[in-house]
Amino acid sequence: MMRAHDWRDSPLGPPLDWPVALRSVVALMLNSKFPMFIAWGPQLAFLYNDSYAEILGDKHPTALGRPFQSIWAEIWDDIWPSIDDALHGRATYHENLPLTMNRRGYVEQTWFTFSYSPVYDDGGAIAGMFCAVVETTEQVLATRHRAEEIERMRLLFQEAPGILAVLRGPSHTFEIANDAYLQLIGRTDVVGRNVADVMPEVREQGFVALLDEVYASGEAHVGREMPIMLRRQAGGMLEQRFVSFIFQPIRDHRGAVSGIFVEGSDVTEAVYASRALRESEQRLRQLANTIPQLAWMATPDGDIHWFNDRWFAFTGASSTQALQGGWRTWFHPDDLPRLMAAWNRSLVGGAPYEVTARMRAASGEYRSFLIVAAPLRDAEGNIVQWFGTNTDVTPIELAQQELKDANRRKDEFLAMLAHELRNPLAPIATAAELLRLGKLDDARIRQTSAVIGRQVEHMTKLVDDLLDVSRVTRGLVTLRRKTLDFNAVATEAVEQAGALMDARQHRLAMALPAEAPYVHGDRTRLIQVLSNILNNAARYTPPGGQIALAVAVEGDEAIATVSDNGIGMPAQLLPHVFDLFTQAERSPDRSQGGLGLGLALVKSLVELHGGRVSASSAGAGQGSRFRVCLPTVAAPGASAPDVPRDTTVPHGGRRPLMVVDDNADAAQTLAMLLDAAGYAVTVCGGAAEALELVRQQVPALMFVDIGLPGMDGYELVQRLRALPELAGTCIVALTGYGQPEDRARALAAGFDEHLVKPVQAKAIYEVLNRVAKSPQLGSVAAGD
Repeated sequence: MMRAHDWRDSPLGPPLDWPVALRSVVALMLNSKFPMFIAWGPQLAFLYNDSYAEILGDKHPTALGRPFQSIWAEIWDDIWPSIDDALHGRATYHENLPLTMNRRGYVEQTWFTFSYSPVYDDGGAIAGMFCAVVETTEQVLATRHRAEEIERMRLLFQEAPGILAVLRGPSHTFEIANDAYLQLIGRTDVVGRNVADVMPEVREQGFVALLDEVYASGEAHVGREMPIMLRRQAGGMLEQRFVSFIFQPIRDHRGAVSGIFVEGSDVTEAVYASRALRESEQRLRQLANTIPQLAWMATPDGDIHWFNDRWFAFTGASSTQALQGGWRTWFHPDDLPRLMAAWNRSLVGGAPYEVTARMRAASGEYRSFLIVAAPLRDAEGNIVQWFGTNTDVTPIELAQQELKDANRRKDEFLAMLAHELRNPLAPIATAAELLRLGKLDDARIRQTSAVIGRQVEHMTKLVDDLLDVSRVTRGLVTLRRKTLDFNAVATEAVEQAGALMDARQHRLAMALPAEAPYVHGDRTRLIQVLSNILNNAARYTPPGGQIALAVAVEGDEAIATVSDNGIGMPAQLLPHVFDLFTQAERSPDRSQGGLGLGLALVKSLVELHGGRVSASSAGAGQGSRFRVCLPTVAAPGASAPDVPRDTTVPHGGRRPLMVVDDNADAAQTLAMLLDAAGYAVTVCGGAAEALELVRQQVPALMFVDIGLPGMDGYELVQRLRALPELAGTCIVALTGYGQPEDRARALAAGFDEHLVKPVQAKAIYEVLNRVAKSPQLGSVAAGD
């Protein structure tokens, strides 16, 4: 607490020099918890207690001893008349006086209740003034808020769609009734009158007695669809209405019942509609029992309450088992979530319902049903009933599925055929363009030539047979047989499958005999056999797993064994593992490498070479093991690829670009092409690496392969588009799939361009030119 010595340095001087009257008032003020101050002397020097310091805010403590006017300059004009009254001997009192103050560094609206009184010196003259004050800002604002809330509640009460009324006292006098209540009873002059006077017809119907009982007992009463006879027009006939309501007792501050709150709804139309519905429903049930479909009916909120006789005959269920939601157990558990989701959407929107789902017959067999339902509406358009039928479409589905399977196999094979043709052409086309530039050093020329050699050798021996789907799937392939080093075949197969294994960080163990076995066969096809098996192992082995390739000689056979510690195969899959299209659903990642015919081609090609192939697995999670056996021969042979010729291309500007492709050959050759054209190129082997590097340097242009491992190109471009700094970056999709729907999907995912492998240099240059000419992309490049 402040003491008198706190003011010893004030203009008034030490407290001992103060007049007796002033010292006594100050002593009283300091011992009070009520905010007080004294303004003393010609300049009205300010003296105040601790409680008043809170009112001063940031003006404390510098306000001590300062003139009153300088402290409260912003409100001086408002309070001066009262100060002048006090200095002339007239005490004043103000309640909730509004004042606009600046006491915390900002202007605020405040309210205060205070009194000003004159203070006399020892000679009896007025020498100052005394103030006792309390800030009432919070109380004033709270009172205003309560008044606003009450007004809002009154408006809500009046505009409520249901009937609302407040009755007071034991005679049930209307205190308030909203428009809906007045419309129900057909009267307007009810406030201040009791229920029996306003509606004498309800006394004999027991409603007044019911109000008396609620008032006396203090217990609420709920009525549902209660009939009531009302004379809704003066001199008119009694009219029957139906109401659902609650009589809720209102208690005063002592807990005694002081009134009754009435809330409810006029449900007359709903009651009549329900009666009509029951009659219509009975006729509908009779009709529904004559149709061949399984039929059912449901309430507007979806509760199925009736099934026809054919439904019970098919399911073998009893009514007790089927009703109250039990019917769900007759649907296949895999179909039920989809069925219920569609049903809930129809219930919410009122749209006709249609879904296909499997139902279990009494025999235990599941059959497919087309389930349709339509809402039955009343004259106002309200749904009063749902009527549905289940039609067995199993024969139709089987026929349609056979057609779909045949068409799917054709489309999948053609798509994968196109992919297999295009994918190796991408590094070939890019490498050839690099060589045509004539600006590569010897090391890059050798690297580029090696890429072309490997890919051309592979492509030229595949293309003729790939175009004849029937011959490939039936094994009617003309083999270009040579005497081959089987160790070399295995090594090249590992090289072809290496990209996928590297991307998934697999550990490969390779065991080759010191003396290589030789076989008589088609080099490309045998490499394809082993690479398909290796790719299959890579796809179904989790990242960081182990894959092993071992070559051995047993008797007169060369044996290649590929084993992994991947997901393995269940026993039921093993007999069909070499059948056509037995692999899981195709994805952009898993479509890398091979035709997509997978192990079916392996078996066909091995048997064409006079060999055999087998697969084994201890079960799910136990890894897999594939064994290829081929007859051995003698006499080795070798050949070397040709080197493509060199050409030149126009040179571009130094802009940062990025290539994202898990195919190392394709990525590096495209990067070399762009680098030779004068661009600063960053190469990423996967999506995670690309997401990290784009934050370090924003590229003006990105070439992104769709078939990336883990996170494919579609997901990557969506994440890239979510980065604000890449708003001006052009992102181009590279893919072996070139159907219209593939392009549409790429553009919808967020790509700016869609280029089909093999991408010609001309297409690359066109993209570069568009990027260079675009003001938005150009500014991005310049900023980098």
